[in-house]
Amino acid sequence: MIHTPLDVERIRQDFPLLVTPFKGRPLHYLDSAVSGLMPKVAIERMARYQALEHTNVHRGVSTLSQEATDHFEAAREKVRGLLNAPSAKSIVWTRGATEAINLVAQSWGRTHLKTGDEILLSAMEHHANIVPWQLLAQEVGAILKVIPMDANGELILDHLDRLITERTRLVGVVHVSNVLGTVNPVKAIVQAAHAKGAVVLVDGAQAVPHLAVDVQDLDCDFYVFSGHKLSGPTGIGALYGKKSLLDAMPPWHGGGNMILSVTWEGSTFMPAPQKFEAGTPPIAQAIALGASIDYLKGLGFEAIAAHEHALLECATARLLEVPGLKILGNQEGKAAVISFVLEGVHPHDIGSILDHENVVVRAGHHCAQPVMRHFQVPATTRASLAYFNHAEDVDALLRGLHKVREIFG
Repeated sequence: MIHTPLDVERIRQDFPLLVTPFKGRPLHYLDSAVSGLMPKVAIERMARYQALEHTNVHRGVSTLSQEATDHFEAAREKVRGLLNAPSAKSIVWTRGATEAINLVAQSWGRTHLKTGDEILLSAMEHHANIVPWQLLAQEVGAILKVIPMDANGELILDHLDRLITERTRLVGVVHVSNVLGTVNPVKAIVQAAHAKGAVVLVDGAQAVPHLAVDVQDLDCDFYVFSGHKLSGPTGIGALYGKKSLLDAMPPWHGGGNMILSVTWEGSTFMPAPQKFEAGTPPIAQAIALGASIDYLKGLGFEAIAAHEHALLECATARLLEVPGLKILGNQEGKAAVISFVLEGVHPHDIGSILDHENVVVRAGHHCAQPVMRHFQVPATTRASLAYFNHAEDVDALLRGLHKVREIFG
């Protein structure tokens, strides 16, 4: 029995996918690291906008437009509160963490990076925080460097002061690894980077569902996340940037909504964050994300963390009893993500068999191929836990893995 502060059985009633039979049986959703489930309150809030409030925001004089704008900007304020950002003007709406990173690379990066400059990334980055910097580095002649990782799935920071040089312009680091669950010491990395005059971008896609995030305490320059990881809809995310940096950055997309004036001779732009939000924004998604944030705050982030930690400890202990199973990433205090390999069985086969058992996991390289190469595996199976999971989900996972063992010997 797992005792936690959350009434998980009641919470599960808020998720249609968990209480509706799937292929005639209960569904065991252990894939929140790829996308968290939306509670009914967020689904209904999104539907209400589409059905009864639908119009564009900003620029409108109608009551409908003004009210939609109020709801849209109220959601921005909720993101500000979630991250403890000093101002809503520091929050830029994007389509997700990937677009937010590309925004920083194309706007801040193109302005500040030149031949010979260095970009330092961690060895456990998601492709979203690697590829944009590779493309920019190739274009401007910058040099990409990597903070190494040990066999336990933790960054080796002993020589960080040497890795960050006078040529380092940007340090990019994931707050929580989507493969390993490792929680990186972001604050210490930020302090080391700032001591050398470097700017720090933190990928918080996997952190915001599990940790209390305070960008002012971290003192990071940029922080990004995706709404769908946080029990919100897809197609919405946010970039936090220090206001002084955002104010100095040029727009990266052009169009309506982000301009002050347009003539044939040139254009002038709105201040941040609007100058980065060209065109019609993801209005319904932003409003629904705001509802998801309210829902999670109602449960209590400390209670969520305690429940997930208890479930993680239980699942880890039971998985290690499976013959031939090895977990990648064993940091004490890691987030509720378990990536594992099973001797003699490809993760895709494991995923397929578990799918037959109505257990939803992720099998593959998880958009983190450098991490796979570090551990010398082609892929892993990943079970990721959330506040709506319970012991029965872990039981189903173990039953499925024992079936895998029976099939493959």
